[in-house]
Amino acid sequence: MLLQNEFPLLKSYNLPSYNISYPKNGNYLIGSLFLQVPAIILTIFKEKKALAKIIEKEQIDGLISDNRFGIYHAKIPSVYITHQLRVLSGFITFFTTKIHQKIYEKFNEIWVPDIYGKSNFSGELSSTKLPKEQLKFIGVLSRFKLQKLPLKYNILVVLSGIEPQRTLLENKLLNELKHFNGKVLFIRGVFSEKKITASSNIVVKNHLLSHELEKAINESDLVIARSGYSTIMDMAVLGKKTFFIPTTGQKEQEYLAELMDFKKISPYSKQEDFNLNELKKVKKHHGFQPLKTTIHLELFQLFSSK
Repeated sequence: MLLQNEFPLLKSYNLPSYNISYPKNGNYLIGSLFLQVPAIILTIFKEKKALAKIIEKEQIDGLISDNRFGIYHAKIPSVYITHQLRVLSGFITFFTTKIHQKIYEKFNEIWVPDIYGKSNFSGELSSTKLPKEQLKFIGVLSRFKLQKLPLKYNILVVLSGIEPQRTLLENKLLNELKHFNGKVLFIRGVFSEKKITASSNIVVKNHLLSHELEKAINESDLVIARSGYSTIMDMAVLGKKTFFIPTTGQKEQEYLAELMDFKKISPYSKQEDFNLNELKKVKKHHGFQPLKTTIHLELFQLFSSK
């Protein structure tokens, strides 16, 4: 729905859903996902069948898969985009990483949206021994651009991610921020017309289109958000001060939050531990330094070669 709203003139197809369910207790997330592996494998076969029909109908010359396991074809140049070549999943990290490797090795190229080297944002997640001709670091990717606008909000909250964790964090933040002495813009991250009530210092929006969200971030002094990798790239491009709250049980987000804290870019808090006093940690961090998204057209030579 987000992409259809952003690009109303582009043709779109719905692929079969993985229908992954998430437990209310985030600490059980890894075990829950492990039990759903057979259903995920079945969906991969379904999406490959759906893809074959789309390729035949649209005469596709190239494929770019954003972490979609079955979107590749033996006769068409196929690219897999991911920053998570190592899948952090607790004591089964070795096995989940090997399984993921078996998946992405079937693609012609793997594009990592990050900077190569110690100054990167993905850390050990993008550590791998893939051959250089298959692996390409393509720099940070974001739909946003830095704008110098007057500050309108002291805090911007951008919620996203899986349920029920999104709602749990929403309730927690609304309860805490009603005591905040400043102006808050609260983006719920839901496609719904249902409105919720909040204290007078909080402006609540269900969702914003790209240009609206870009403006809101540029107008805000501090951003509170999940430590998802896409969010980290957005904040890096916009050079923002941030406070991260990783999704409980999501090892990747927990690792990224710890990494940003270690680099003195952004502090973080566990969801259950967050309160207004935690925001004082921001003063001890320097925030993100503005970067630019630069797409090098030679990346697409892979497709023109066929």
